[in-house]
Amino acid sequence: MSFHHCHRDPQPQPGLTPERLQAQRQLCAACAVCCIFMAGEVVGGYLAHSLAIMTDAAHLLADVGSMMGSLFSLWLSTRPATRTMTFGWHRSETLGALASVVSLWMVTGILLYLAFIRLLHSDYHIEGGAMLLTASIAVCANLLMAFVLHQAGPPHSHGSRGAEYAPLEEGPGETLPLGNTSVRAAFVHVLGDLLQSLGVLAASVLIYFKPQYKAADPISTFLFSICALGSTAPTLRDVLRVLMEGTPRSVGFESVRDSLLSVPGVRATHELHLWSLTLTYHVASAHLAIDSTADPEAVLAEATSRLHSRFGFSSCTLQVEQYQPEMAQCLRCREPPQA
Repeated sequence: MSFHHCHRDPQPQPGLTPERLQAQRQLCAACAVCCIFMAGEVVGGYLAHSLAIMTDAAHLLADVGSMMGSLFSLWLSTRPATRTMTFGWHRSETLGALASVVSLWMVTGILLYLAFIRLLHSDYHIEGGAMLLTASIAVCANLLMAFVLHQAGPPHSHGSRGAEYAPLEEGPGETLPLGNTSVRAAFVHVLGDLLQSLGVLAASVLIYFKPQYKAADPISTFLFSICALGSTAPTLRDVLRVLMEGTPRSVGFESVRDSLLSVPGVRATHELHLWSLTLTYHVASAHLAIDSTADPEAVLAEATSRLHSRFGFSSCTLQVEQYQPEMAQCLRCREPPQA
C-alpha cells in the first residue's frame, strides 16, 4: 500500500494534465461555435418571425452554459484551497449549472407564452425562406460541434483521482478524467440538440412549401420546449442534490457502511456522512470504533484505501476510536433512517 506521509497521492503537479488540456481545447472550440450560431439563430429567428428557431437558440444557450461551466471547473481545478475556501472553489461549478438551467427555463417560459398567444391569434407571418435557411445552418452547426467534441478510444490518465473522478457504478473500476467526462457529456447534449434542430428543419420545410401550415411553428415550439425542459430536469435534480449535500447518486450509503465494517478490527461505525462538492467531487467522513487489539494506523490506512479505490471519494476524513459497549445504545451513534 503506497501512502506518502498522511496523504494517499503524491503532491499534484501544477497546471492541467494533457488530457484536460485537450478537453479544454475541445470545449473552447465547441463553445465558440455554439455562441456564433446561437447569435445567428436569434437573428434568423427574429427575421423569420419563428418561435421554433428561438427555442432552438434557447437550447443552444443551455449548451453554452454547460460548456462554460465545464471550462470553469477545469480552471478551478488548478486553484489551491485557501483558509477561507478550505475545499477550494469546486462548488461554484454547481452554482453555474444551476444558473444555466434557471436561465433556460425562464427563456423557455417566455417562448411558451408567445407560442400560446400565436395559437390563439393567427395574425402572424412566418418567413419560410429565412426560417429554412436558419434551420439548415443550425443543423450544420450541431454537426460541427459534434465533430469537434467527438472522442475515439478509451480515456487514459495517471495521478490523483481527486477532482478527476467521474461517478461510476458502485464497485471498483477505471476512473474517467473530468475533462473527458465533461466533453462526453457535452457531446451527448449536442446530439440531443441535433435531433431538435432536425425537427425545426422539418417544420421549416413544411412552412416553406405550405405557408398555410404556419401553425407548425408554435406547435413545434411547444414540443421542443417540453424536450428542453425535460432534458434539463435531471441536471436540476442533481444540482439540488449537491447543494442539499445529499449522498452522491452513484454511491450507496449501505455499501460504504458495509465496506468500512468489513475492515479488520472495526466493530462499529457512526457519524457516517457522504456528500458532494460537485457531481464528480465526492467527500466522506466517519467515526470508526475499533477493537482494543486493532492497530489504529492500519485500520485508518485500509479504510481510506477502500473509500478511494472502491467508491472514488476525492476526500475522506476518518476518526478512529476505541469501541465502547455504550455505543450500541447511543442515539447519536444510530444510523439515519431511510429517506
